[in-house]
Order: sequence, then C-alpha cells, then structure tokens
Amino acid sequence: MDTDILAEHKISRIEGRKLQDRFPRPVGRNARLGHHGRGGRYGIRILITDKGAVGWGMSHASDEQVNRFIGARVSDLFDPETGTSDEARILDIPLHDLAGNILGLPVYAMLGAKGSRHVPIYSGAIYFDDLDPEDNPRGIKAVLDECHHDYQSGYRAFKLKIGRGFRWMSREEGIERDIAVTRSVREEFPDCRILVDANDGYTVQDMIRYLDAVADCDLFWIEEPFPENREDLLRLKEHMERIGCRALIADGEARAERAEEFWRYGGYSPGHIEKLFALAEEGLVDVFLMDLGTIGFTNWRRIMPELERAGVKASPHTWGWIPRPYYAAQLAAGVGNVIIVEGIPGRTEGADYSAYKLAEGEISVPNSPGFGIALWAHEWEV
Repeated sequence: MDTDILAEHKISRIEGRKLQDRFPRPVGRNARLGHHGRGGRYGIRILITDKGAVGWGMSHASDEQVNRFIGARVSDLFDPETGTSDEARILDIPLHDLAGNILGLPVYAMLGAKGSRHVPIYSGAIYFDDLDPEDNPRGIKAVLDECHHDYQSGYRAFKLKIGRGFRWMSREEGIERDIAVTRSVREEFPDCRILVDANDGYTVQDMIRYLDAVADCDLFWIEEPFPENREDLLRLKEHMERIGCRALIADGEARAERAEEFWRYGGYSPGHIEKLFALAEEGLVDVFLMDLGTIGFTNWRRIMPELERAGVKASPHTWGWIPRPYYAAQLAAGVGNVIIVEGIPGRTEGADYSAYKLAEGEISVPNSPGFGIALWAHEWEV
C-alpha cells in the first residue's frame, strides 16, 4: 500500500452539517427507556484537502475543536495501518473515509481485509410496539408486522426486546408477554435467527423462567439479561446447559462508570473492561458489545486482537444512528471477529447507502473507496 500520497494532501477546509435519520416506523419502548422516536439528528464533518479530496463521517466535535487541523497533512493525522492519531480522534470516521478516497481503497481493505465482505446482520429496531398506542395497544401482531417488514428488506435475524415487566407491565404479565412474543416470532419465522435483549431488566430467576418457556425456540443470543455479575451468569449458564440452550451471552454495552481519561477502550472504565474479560475467561460472556463510538473506530481496530486471544466475538453497539451499522460492517470485513452487525432499518436524508446490499441476512460491503457512502450534492463539493 503506497501511503506516501497522504503526505501530499493538506486539510484545507472542514465543514459541518446535520443529517436526519428516518426510521420506517416509530420505535417504541424497551425495558428501561421510553419511546425512541422516528430517527435522530446528528452532526457530521466533511474534510476537504487542498487537492480536492473529500471524506466525511459522523463527528460530534465543535468548530473550535476541529479547526486546529486545518493546514495539517493527512499523513500526520492518519496512518492506514494503525488508524487515526490520538490527537485527531474527534475526526476518526471522517479521516478513515478521506484516506480511503485518496488511496482509492475501501476502509475494510485498509484494515487488512481479514473478514468476509458478506457480513451477517440483524434488525435492531423491534421494540415493545405491541404495547402501543397506549390507549389501544396493537398487541403481538405489531411485532410480527415489523419483523415481516424487515424480512422484506433483507433481514433474516431479529433482535426482540424483552423485559416488559421491568417498567411497563406487572412482572408476571411482562414475562408472559415476552414469552408469547418470542414464540410467535419463532412460529412465524422458523428459519430466521432470534436474538433477545433484556436491557438488564430481568433477574436471573426471571431469565431462567423465560428460557424454560422458550427452550424450543433456538435463541441465537441473550443480550444484557441482568447487570453482569459472576454469580448470576454462572447460574444462568449452568441452567442453559441443563436445558440444551446454546444461545450466546452478549454483554458489555452499558457502563456504570466512565473512564477518567480516554484509553485504548475509549470511554469505558478499566474496571468495566477487566470485569468483562474475567467473565469471558470463565466462559460466562461470549460476545462483547461495547459501543462503536464510545470505544472509537481506530480503537476497535487495535483491541480486536485482544478479544480474539480471549476467545470472544465482537458486535459493536450501533443503535441510534443509521450510518453506524455501515461503519461496523467495514470493521467486520476489515479486522474480522465480528459475529453479527446490529442493523438499523431506515434511511438518512442527505446520504446514499446504495453501494451496500442487504439480502438474505447479510450486508455486502462494497469495493468503493472509503466507507462508500455518498452525500447528496452540497456546496462543499469541488
């Protein structure tokens, strides 16, 4: 890879812009949070070099934070083999896109192309919509309708939110509804993967009861069943073995405390990470879910070998903003060890994802330079 060309480009302009996501339907509640709405609004940064190269991506940084990089050589901010420099991490995603566009390489190729370009993906937008509208709930059919919509879009794996009894129903009614929803989706989609996510809204006793009732539903994974702790996870794993449940335990997204300073695991505290690895060493957690942005794209590149050595898979949390599953798919194709990507159905006003193809439960990563996501015509174009 001839990277000398990056030294020939200097950042001449940094533009800011807001993008608006549009989900195909209102997204409802989970065990802990209220309605999630119809799509978020967020900032991006567009980097333009003195030679006319352009790269863009999500960035929450202010003008004051980013303007100090105007005039910098791209090679001083980014190395294709290691990623973005620590000082420029607020432009991590835009710099990956820019470097890929300059080099004529897709991001995954810069990362080493260690994974498949055809990455498993699940729909992460199936919430407690059976409970809405509150004055006339639609019931389980609402969840099935959403699964059908996402199936038609190309998904073959659905993550069902469970834990209705934590806030929205009585504990008894909530568990019974969780069971009924899971069984209904399995009956309707016998050949699809089912993942479940309790958002830490269950107790270990609740989860054991739930698993007994859905033992024949062949769950793919169980996410955040309860606040992770060795005693309860050991009890859960032992019960799963007794009933023949082969589901993976996926955890690590939520953090009780923030890191005092940014390190290779981003904003996650060392204590949180040490705990996860200790649980993984005992076989109690199988998949790490730390957030894509909280860790940082470059840091995900750096830590993936540590996860592989520990025998755990990754599935970076992406929920909330539609570009992030596409970033995660590039990461998966680039460094490998990503078992499945959290997908977000919908579109982004001002962005074009058509280079990516979603079919039969996989998202195909394009060979287009950078992240391969085009922006609509804008005044920054040169």
